[in-house]
Amino acid sequence: MAKKYDVVIIGAGPGGMTAALYASRANLSVAMIDRGIYGGQMNNTAAIENYPGFKSIMGPDLAQDMYDSSINFGAEYVYGAVQSIEDHGDTKLVKTDSDELEAKVVIIATGSEYKKLGVPGEKDYGGKGVSYCAVCDGAFFKNKHVVVVGGGDSAIEEATYLAGIVDHVTVIHRRDQLRAQQVIQDRAFANDKIDFVWNTNVTEVVGDGTKVSGVKVRNNQTNEESTIETAGVFIYVGLLPMTEPFADLKITNADGWIKTDDQMATAVPGIYAIGDVREKKLRQITTAVGEGGIAGQQAFEYIESHRSSDKSEVTQ
Repeated sequence: MAKKYDVVIIGAGPGGMTAALYASRANLSVAMIDRGIYGGQMNNTAAIENYPGFKSIMGPDLAQDMYDSSINFGAEYVYGAVQSIEDHGDTKLVKTDSDELEAKVVIIATGSEYKKLGVPGEKDYGGKGVSYCAVCDGAFFKNKHVVVVGGGDSAIEEATYLAGIVDHVTVIHRRDQLRAQQVIQDRAFANDKIDFVWNTNVTEVVGDGTKVSGVKVRNNQTNEESTIETAGVFIYVGLLPMTEPFADLKITNADGWIKTDDQMATAVPGIYAIGDVREKKLRQITTAVGEGGIAGQQAFEYIESHRSSDKSEVTQ
């Protein structure tokens, strides 16, 4: 028999943990499910310098602090990989690889993952010079040369952002022209701290074992190989929303991102989505926390409204 809760939150990143805090503080029974350690991508961040209240804090430390707050009012942490959500109207059935949970409200906070190049050294130097977030890590490369891999909006916007911090930016793109919006391209082309390497693929990230020292590249027109020296590699070849278990609910757009209104509600009543899994532009700890607070409060109001409806039906 499924375990029953008022609210089930899928994902224990900053958004999910904030939603758990708000919902449990409103005296709702809450389960927070994650297939890994709580904190999400914060656990892979050496230092966080753009979260209010801290000049700098280690990612795992912030994750632990948030977790301690999230369970302070009785929310339960459940380990498991969610397989599906069944919408039964007033209740939702969340199926994991080992259990079933029934809830009146479900909040999806599964986040997204960066597409990887899949080349040697990329994983080994993660957090040691390989990054997928210029806003998060750009300050660590002040006055140094960095490489940006990609040619879309995110890659070129982040290259321009980095140019305001680092000594120089080299954009490596596998095609002979960018895919970014023209206004973004124009801004980058006009910046004398940004140069471009065209028709080129990164084949390996290299370093001394502790930090990145360069990338090996191959021109896909001439097959010429070379090495570009760099202190950092920022990879922007796309994001993948982690929404596969929710495909049957029809709450995603064509690219798999979950669509919500400004109250974090999806097209299915009683199901909300927050954080990096949403269809939005800025994916940061601060935005996830804000959305988690909204969803936690909305869960309370949704459940209260249904209790009021049930009472009025009884008295009629």
